[in-house]
Amino acid sequence: MCGISGFFQQKQSFLQKEAFYRQILDSMNLALRRRGPDDEGTFLSSHFGLAHVRLSIVDLVTGHQPMLKKKEGRTWGIIYNGELYNTEELRRELKTLGHDFCTTSDTEVILCAYMEYGPDFVKRLNGIFAIAIMDPIKDRLVLYRDRAGVKPLFYGFAEDTVIFSSEIKGLFCFPGLRPVLDIDGLNQIFSIGPARTRGNGVFRGVSEVLPGHYLICTGDGVRQECYWKLESRPHEDSYEETVEKTRFLVEDSVRRQMVSDVPICTFLSGGVDSSLVSSICARELEKKNRQFMTFSFDFVGNKENFRASSFQPSQDRPFVEQMAAYLGSDHHFLECSTEDQAELLKDSVLAHDLPPMADVDSSMLYFCSKVRPFCKVTLTGECADEIFGGYPWFHRAECFAARTFPWTMDLKARQVLLKDEFLRELGMEQYVQEAYEASLAQVPALHGEPEEEARRREISYLNLCWFMQTLLNRMDRASMYSGLEARVPFADHRIIEYLWNVPWEMKAKDGVVKNLLRQAGRGRLPKEILFRRKSPYPKTYDRNYEAILAGKVREMLEDSQAPVLRFIDREKTLRFLSSPSDYGKPWYGQLMAAPQMMAYVLQIDYWLRTYQADICM
Repeated sequence: MCGISGFFQQKQSFLQKEAFYRQILDSMNLALRRRGPDDEGTFLSSHFGLAHVRLSIVDLVTGHQPMLKKKEGRTWGIIYNGELYNTEELRRELKTLGHDFCTTSDTEVILCAYMEYGPDFVKRLNGIFAIAIMDPIKDRLVLYRDRAGVKPLFYGFAEDTVIFSSEIKGLFCFPGLRPVLDIDGLNQIFSIGPARTRGNGVFRGVSEVLPGHYLICTGDGVRQECYWKLESRPHEDSYEETVEKTRFLVEDSVRRQMVSDVPICTFLSGGVDSSLVSSICARELEKKNRQFMTFSFDFVGNKENFRASSFQPSQDRPFVEQMAAYLGSDHHFLECSTEDQAELLKDSVLAHDLPPMADVDSSMLYFCSKVRPFCKVTLTGECADEIFGGYPWFHRAECFAARTFPWTMDLKARQVLLKDEFLRELGMEQYVQEAYEASLAQVPALHGEPEEEARRREISYLNLCWFMQTLLNRMDRASMYSGLEARVPFADHRIIEYLWNVPWEMKAKDGVVKNLLRQAGRGRLPKEILFRRKSPYPKTYDRNYEAILAGKVREMLEDSQAPVLRFIDREKTLRFLSSPSDYGKPWYGQLMAAPQMMAYVLQIDYWLRTYQADICM
């Protein structure tokens, strides 16, 4: 994995101020260096500036970027963040068409595929990626993002120049593009956050390339093209065929995503998703007589402090111990203290350039930093719940009845701290409703589908476009902040496409949530793991963590320069701090109870201080 950034325009030559623009490229690389600490490079021509920082995973010696390739006197170029999982198939195909390769990297395969097939070559790729290609024939820049949106790619404009970057901070290295927040951006943070509307970069003028899309940038402007989208059709496979095809797709995805020239590991929670990924990895490595490492995460003192709830019915550790023994893996139990979790709330903002999922992000940041000394590559069980229907809102009656996002059905918790006048300016209810209805309008409907199944399709679409994107953002930023590449086999577009049309009666056969995945995993896992009830990413139950946050919020309230005080009401906040916390009631998804809400406000304040955005309301 890597970080990419750069700029493009046709109306003047960057070489006329070469030193100036080379310095901008260097500053972009400096901003993104945590994503790629192993190598860096830049390229500047009349119309193109490309910058790249590299985390070396495959082709450790000859994979330097920007990668340039000459043909018929023209120089083509590419910078790329991601991993291609069908490299060898494409390489063989391109060799038969006369292409020669100087490296063993997937980067060169991607560039040659573009040169051979043009912009639609991306339909041939199986992988996770953000790609920028310099096309000298058309004198254009083409920006690509993978189908599921695993890897980020932001862009903006400064007059006639297109600026792009893996992270928002890279954009602001270019003079003329600076952080500005308007009412739309504030609604993204306060009304919808930590989720984001797809393509919305929160700051005014900042956008993100949509998953499954590419941008063609020319002197005439920017054109967006969709190369992949979900299609609804009747599911014609029998249940037995569906189980077998699901098993094949999951196992094939994991095997493909094990490609690496450095050791790999897995995150192991003891749930069915991560355990299945780990089991497939273990079997593949056993064929090569190689053991592999697994890592699990928890919080100091949770054994004593844990309290079961409908959202978190059990602790992970007993299941992790059973699974690690079953795999024979070199397992590492990692724990995060409440102090570290609170301290890293700021670093988590820097990793995202936005207020993220509070301590759910800061703790993941901590854990990734502890995994990185052992491995550069990890596989995770992320995204299975969105695809196979593991969340409560897929089957609870109140979620079906609620005509809003099922992970934030009640906006009152978001409003409790905000000033009344700010709430009136936000128009929170209307903003959320319009975002919800705009998403539903994009759902590819299936004519004649029963009403209940059609509603589940809507909820599934919302999950893929909103909730899954939030978790993918978390995994990318938290891992790449430590130079760790996190792969998500369940987000393989073939799995998403196939499961999209599988009816609920197969996904949850006999009323068992995610039963299709469980049946596909038979023979790979112990029964206790295979049918364990869902327990999400752990949170701390140490009351001292809440006390630490409350103390930080009180300090913030006493600081007259705290920028968030423009939006939150001091008296309301003090009343909130003196109220008993509900650890079982979520604020966002399944994890954001009162302590997480406090952490989110602290992150907003730090974000506003750090990025010093102009606020235009």
